[in-house]
Amino acid sequence: MPGGDSITTTDTYSAAAEDESKEANVFRNTQDGFEGLKLSSELMKALYEEMKFVRPSKFQSMILPMILTPPYKNLIALAPTCSGKTTCFLLGILSRVDPTLPAPQALCICPSIELAVQNMEVLLKMGKFTGITSDLFIPADKANYIPVTAQVIIGTPGTINRLIAAKKLGTSHLKILVFEEADYLLLEGCFKEEAVLMKEVVRWSPKCQVLLFSATLSDTIKAFVSTIVKDLSVQGFRQLLVNKEELSLDSVKQYKVNLPDELSKIMVIKDKIMKLGWQTVIFGGTSKSARRLHEALVKHGYAVTTVEGPLTQDDKDKIIKEFKDGLTQVLISTHLLAPGFDQCQVNLVVNYDLPAIFDDPTELDNEAYLHRVGRAGQFGRKGAVFNLLCGDDDNILMEKIERHFHGVTEVPSDGDFKDALKKAGLM
Repeated sequence: MPGGDSITTTDTYSAAAEDESKEANVFRNTQDGFEGLKLSSELMKALYEEMKFVRPSKFQSMILPMILTPPYKNLIALAPTCSGKTTCFLLGILSRVDPTLPAPQALCICPSIELAVQNMEVLLKMGKFTGITSDLFIPADKANYIPVTAQVIIGTPGTINRLIAAKKLGTSHLKILVFEEADYLLLEGCFKEEAVLMKEVVRWSPKCQVLLFSATLSDTIKAFVSTIVKDLSVQGFRQLLVNKEELSLDSVKQYKVNLPDELSKIMVIKDKIMKLGWQTVIFGGTSKSARRLHEALVKHGYAVTTVEGPLTQDDKDKIIKEFKDGLTQVLISTHLLAPGFDQCQVNLVVNYDLPAIFDDPTELDNEAYLHRVGRAGQFGRKGAVFNLLCGDDDNILMEKIERHFHGVTEVPSDGDFKDALKKAGLM
């Protein structure tokens, strides 16, 4: 790819020399599977049987050795949504926890209730055979706090800090502390809350490994890290950076289909794509176009659910759960599926509308495209994306997609879509 390797490592915030020989050996061993990580048989069983993973992504092959290899060092991981970071820190948590010790040993702080709930769902699935206990703490939940004995705690910052302040959540046995979506956490004005949390953790568990995951290295994150390193004498942080424009989509076959109008888009989805029989995520640009597509597919007998603006958060959660449980074949969304969304059955994504910057219909939203397409090709699974083009703006966006992400094949609107997927080894 242009620009060389898309993943680079630096020793930002670290004064100590790094001994990376063990990590390098583990990295080489993860190229074809998770076996090189020397995970427990219980975790391996869950990865392959429950999660349906095939092999680590390039990002995961780099970061997992950093998290799992002693001595356990603090880390800032900069990566866009859909890079597989949730798997990385949850594997780190499940690998470090002692299931025989009935005390909190891992803590994951999330910026939103939705993300905390989703991370807990993945944790329960990934840790199904380990016997490790966990608990979720979010606002308006568990009003009458009792002492926490679960080994893994996931929650939002205010609730977690109240538990600690009330002496209901001990930190003396913590081995790993995760700040998920740290850029959002600190944007929400939680700088002081997180600093207080860090002070408590360092006081009782000075060797606790701290992992910060963020899409950007903002000034706020730099200030937060500098503060805890300087004021609390926390050991330095290593940094891993993923270039979002160059993140590999090798496991996803990308197609483009040129069409004369929007009605033709609906007909192609109905007559070509739906007949493939795959569970499908379709991304639209507006609520109006999403509703029009929804009505057309339902009219022709397809089980469809749609996530778009006017719905309440509870309604959105219910719809996504129905899709994840396989009750519907098609999920239409007008925005990015929430971080942490993992649907193992999804092999097909359709861009009904290409992702553009809000105020410029010819400016590609690279991160949104990566997020959408990545739904179909996580963890080594093969998948496909069909980009439906209509008009000059779409053609301009498509040129940018081909320049950034490469490997886009054209399929005629009256062509054999199933045959195209067979030739690509996807059927």
